[in-house]
Amino acid sequence: MNPESPVEWIYRPLRECGQWLSGGTPSKSNENYWGGEIPWISAKSMHDFFVHDSKEHVTEEGSKNGTRLVPRDTILFVVRGMSLAQEFRIGITQRPVTFNQDLKAIIPTKDILPMFLAYVLKSNIPKVMALVDEASHGTRRLTTDAISQLYVPIPSLSEQERIISTIRVFDDKIELNRQMNATLEEMARALFKSWFVDFDPVRRNQAGQPSQPYDHLFPGRLVVGENGRELPEGWQIKPLDEIASYQNGLALQKYPPEGEEYLPVIKIRELRQGFVDDNSNQASPHITESCVLYDGDVVFSWSGSLLVDLWCGGKGALNQHLFKVTSEHYPKWFYYYWTEHHLDEFQRIAAGKATTMGHIQRKHLSSAETAVPPTDLLLDTMTQIMEPIVEQMITNRIESRTLADLRDTLLPRLMSGQLRVPVHNISSG
Repeated sequence: MNPESPVEWIYRPLRECGQWLSGGTPSKSNENYWGGEIPWISAKSMHDFFVHDSKEHVTEEGSKNGTRLVPRDTILFVVRGMSLAQEFRIGITQRPVTFNQDLKAIIPTKDILPMFLAYVLKSNIPKVMALVDEASHGTRRLTTDAISQLYVPIPSLSEQERIISTIRVFDDKIELNRQMNATLEEMARALFKSWFVDFDPVRRNQAGQPSQPYDHLFPGRLVVGENGRELPEGWQIKPLDEIASYQNGLALQKYPPEGEEYLPVIKIRELRQGFVDDNSNQASPHITESCVLYDGDVVFSWSGSLLVDLWCGGKGALNQHLFKVTSEHYPKWFYYYWTEHHLDEFQRIAAGKATTMGHIQRKHLSSAETAVPPTDLLLDTMTQIMEPIVEQMITNRIESRTLADLRDTLLPRLMSGQLRVPVHNISSG
């Protein structure tokens, strides 16, 4: 309990704040349980505070056999798995979902607003992380007995609403940016695939079909290239590592911080979560410039969890196992989407290395083909369309990072009562 808390606030152990539920996994061998419309949430799905969906879904029958279906506004958090070594993943469901055995769920009592309790837990992440221990087989765990004894503040419902309305301003804008970026990303991917993978403008020109904007910039027919694949006339096939430079990061443990000067180290963990935090390692700020990352840089992790992204987490030092992708001759969107286009194949190659940590080698970059138009006019025109989309995505993500920092600064003060929200600030929403 916080001695600075308002006297009218009560404190209650988390075990008394709602109904606690455990999840599970329906039989993977029963096809009737999988492939439905109901999200099945695991630790891998828990990347956003607002839990919308998952890659895996169960059927109605599956939701009643081996797992548990919970309603919207249920609080989910991870209680087992290696992610607990570095972070506490918590979220609140935005639709009915099922969840697995590595998560716990809480449906709050009537005197606690679900969103308020979720924010309370989010504000107590350092305390929760201190409760994580190691199971006998080496994985990390957060026992129900330990976390359920955590005391949380319970203000009046009206004050809970005021606190939520203050914090939601930040989270609503972050969510709006996320949705906007999802739309922009879908548009950009569709354009790239149509122009450079499916060659739709060339096929329309060749078939004499009605022209669409920019079709006149493309050739009038497809030809068969040396590799036996169709290619727009006059275009070239180039290896991925000829259109871009893939700069590997450094073994940054050899470059320790110098006094109070340092750069946060960007590893796969930071790339996956999109930002650095207090658990990120630190390195000397005087490393080679080619291994310093800035907002908007393209980063590709080639080992472990293979993924490619536009880094928007601030200046940092590039760790080994990550490539910083640049080009002197081609625009960023061009090599970003070509790298992403080959990601599924790279992940398949990495998954095939059963005896070592999954990874690719430079030869795989050389064998990955790209279709490259011959004229600057075509690429310049495409850049006028694609570049604003990509830059807007970067701007939105940087803004979201700033808003998240402000929210996380305010949250502990609001939840401890050190900062009170005036009554007239209550939101009607």
